[in-house]
Amino acid sequence: MLSTTLQSLVLSALAVTSLALPSNLSSPLPPSKDAWYTAPTAFEQASPGDVLRLRQAPGDLTSIYNESAAAYNILYRSTDSKFEPTWDVTTLFVPKRTRGSALLSYQIPYNTAYLDGSPSYALNSPSFSSGHVLNDIQTALSMGAFVVVPDHEGPLAAFPLGVQEGHAVLDSVRAVLRTGFGLAEDARYALWGYSGGSIASEWAAELQQQYAPELDFAGAAIGGVVSNVTALIDQSANTWWAGLVPAGLLGATAPYPAAREYLMSQLRSNGTHNETAFEAAESLTSTQAVGLFASQDIWTYFKDGKDVLQAPILRSILNSNGYMGYHGIPQMPLFVYKAIADELTPIADTDKLVQSYCDVGVNVVYKRNTVGGHLAGQTNGRSQAWSFLKSVLTGSYEPEGCIVETVAWNVTSSML
Repeated sequence: MLSTTLQSLVLSALAVTSLALPSNLSSPLPPSKDAWYTAPTAFEQASPGDVLRLRQAPGDLTSIYNESAAAYNILYRSTDSKFEPTWDVTTLFVPKRTRGSALLSYQIPYNTAYLDGSPSYALNSPSFSSGHVLNDIQTALSMGAFVVVPDHEGPLAAFPLGVQEGHAVLDSVRAVLRTGFGLAEDARYALWGYSGGSIASEWAAELQQQYAPELDFAGAAIGGVVSNVTALIDQSANTWWAGLVPAGLLGATAPYPAAREYLMSQLRSNGTHNETAFEAAESLTSTQAVGLFASQDIWTYFKDGKDVLQAPILRSILNSNGYMGYHGIPQMPLFVYKAIADELTPIADTDKLVQSYCDVGVNVVYKRNTVGGHLAGQTNGRSQAWSFLKSVLTGSYEPEGCIVETVAWNVTSSML
């Protein structure tokens, strides 16, 4: 339930959402330095999805994402990877022109163990306020859809824990639906995420039936699917993507002090590749970490190399949070797309995931692209994902059962 103060804020917002609200020009503070990013006393007593704090988003988001009339930060109750109470933050964009009939939950692949890399803050930065993120949010807003962007890794930046991320997405949607902001009671809502965003989106789809059974998603588009986090770590460790490994291991152990202590105890204390250098990833955005660790053999940071991952204390975390397809059956239509040559996770893992859903009657359209790799896959699949999302959000989509197709989408000439 909303407090009286929050109800007043929401009612005030509803009165003006048809107008361009004045921007909040105060400079946004990083979450680690912003007192707003704290939960009220006894927040644990609230229900998942309950709104705990609400504010107009600081910065100038309505100028950057200029199809929006207003932008809000919502802090809400959620559940972490240990199934214990936690809180998360989401950013809601209200479109300038809307009938209140559609909501897109857009999961950004921010892929970092750095709290200050969270979208609610980083949406103001050049890395997000350009390229795919800007284009996708603007496109959704221009068609009259509300857009919600959760900090799905939570207050500990627990990348890439699927249970934490899935819960955060579901509770973000719950929070938005409970506040309203002009959304119709029968509004349709859908999920979209690519790469790291596919983790949050797919896990939300898996967990929805048992965790948030009242939610009725119109569909979910997931691309560059990271269906196996262990495979991601394996294939990235000495490549251009190597920075994802320290980010992933630091993020995965953030909610587990004993596991973090063990992880750090296994790092070398001397040489160039040492504990201090590895731990730097906890203060870097994804782009910064990928740049710093590019093409390094990450296992040289550890005393026993890759064997560190076999420790039961780490294995249990990755097993329970890193494999899609074991926590529930998606109830909504899925649009899945991935490059066959995706270098981050094997296409075979995604093939297996899709087949498991087809076998139990999930409506899935799966496009396996012969062109490009992981980065190109986002551009190559974007228009097709949009076609699917528009159809489910407008109610024109007709489920087709299970369709698996090999395609040759070539929007970009990049082979990455």
